[in-house]
Amino acid sequence: MQAAIDFGISNTDAVARVDGGLRHWTLPSTGGPPTVAFVRQVLAAGGLAPEELSHLAVTGGRHQNLPPRIAECVLLHVGEVEAIGRGGQALAGYGPEDDAPVLVVSAGSGTAIVEARGTSYTHISGTGVGGGTLLGLARLLLHTTDPHEINALAQTGDPNRADLALRDVVGGPIGHLPPEATAVNFGRLGRRPVPGLSRADLAASLVTLVGQVIGLIAVNAARARAIEHLVVIGHLVDMPVIRRVLNQVGDIYNLDFTIPPQSGQATALGALLALP
Repeated sequence: MQAAIDFGISNTDAVARVDGGLRHWTLPSTGGPPTVAFVRQVLAAGGLAPEELSHLAVTGGRHQNLPPRIAECVLLHVGEVEAIGRGGQALAGYGPEDDAPVLVVSAGSGTAIVEARGTSYTHISGTGVGGGTLLGLARLLLHTTDPHEINALAQTGDPNRADLALRDVVGGPIGHLPPEATAVNFGRLGRRPVPGLSRADLAASLVTLVGQVIGLIAVNAARARAIEHLVVIGHLVDMPVIRRVLNQVGDIYNLDFTIPPQSGQATALGALLALP
C-alpha cells in the first residue's frame, strides 16, 4: 500500500490506496513542524501504520524535516507546487499526458496559483488572501471562526449593505461589468455608520471580498498565460458561499471555475500520484 500526507497550515490531509480504491481523511494541523509521532497519528486516523506501507509521500509545510524512512516505509518528499499541479490535474480529469494546460488555484489558508502543463508544474501567482484571512477577519468582525456559522450567516446576508456597487459609485455599468458588480468592498462603512447592519451582512461582505480577490487574481493569471481551464482546490471551497462568489466572478469574465468534489484532498492526491 501507498499513502500521502499534505501538511497544511490549517488542515492535514491524507490519501491512501486501500483495497483498490482511494481513502481520504483530514485532521487539524498542529501548527508546528511535522514529526514522526504526528505522521503515525495521521495514518492511524485512517486505520493505517507506516509498517503497512511501502511508500509514503509527504508535502506541505516543513515536510523536509521528516526522515527518509519510518520503519521500513520509504518517504518521498514532493514539492508543494508539483503536488498542487498534479492533484488539480487529476481532479479536473486531466493527466500528465495531456497537452492542454490547466491553471490550478489552491485556495487554502492562503492562495497559490500553479500552471500544470503535461508534467511541468510552475508557480504563476498567488495571494496571502485565503481561508486564514477569512477566519482572521471573521474573528474581529463576527466574533466567530466557525466556517459553518460564517457560511450560514453569509447565505442570509446582503453584501451591498456594507459594499458599494458600480451603480452606487458611477450610476451604472463600466465596460462589461454590470451595475451590481462590486466597486468598493466595505465601501459604505468607509463613508459613515450603516444603521441596522447585521452580522449576516458583514459575513456576506467578508466572503465576497475573499472570493473576489482569489477569483480576480485567477482570472488575470489565466489570461496572462492564455489558459482556458481553471480548477479550484483547497478546503476554502468547502464553503458554498465561496463557491458562489467564484462562480459569479467567472460569469462576469466568461471563464468557468471547475470546483471538483473533495477538492480539499487535491494536494495530498497530487503527492500520491508522484510516487513510483
